[in-house]
Amino acid sequence: MQILEFVLQVLLGVTSLLLTLLILLHKGRGGGLSDMFGGGMSSAMGSSGLAERNLNRFTVVLALTWFVTIVGLGLLTKFAEL
Repeated sequence: MQILEFVLQVLLGVTSLLLTLLILLHKGRGGGLSDMFGGGMSSAMGSSGLAERNLNRFTVVLALTWFVTIVGLGLLTKFAEL
């Protein structure tokens, strides 16, 4: 049980860092903090190509992995107390 909990904690740390980096890689859509830092200028110049779609897919898969890891850790914590 302790090994599984350790693996899930490491996986949670790695996915949290990667998810943060992937979210920061997305281009701004305008109307938020991205406009304040100059992201509004580049949104008209770029297009949603293959790289952007792959980045979106990888971000969604990583977010689902992050969510499942949190649920798993929560279940382990709940049932370890019994």
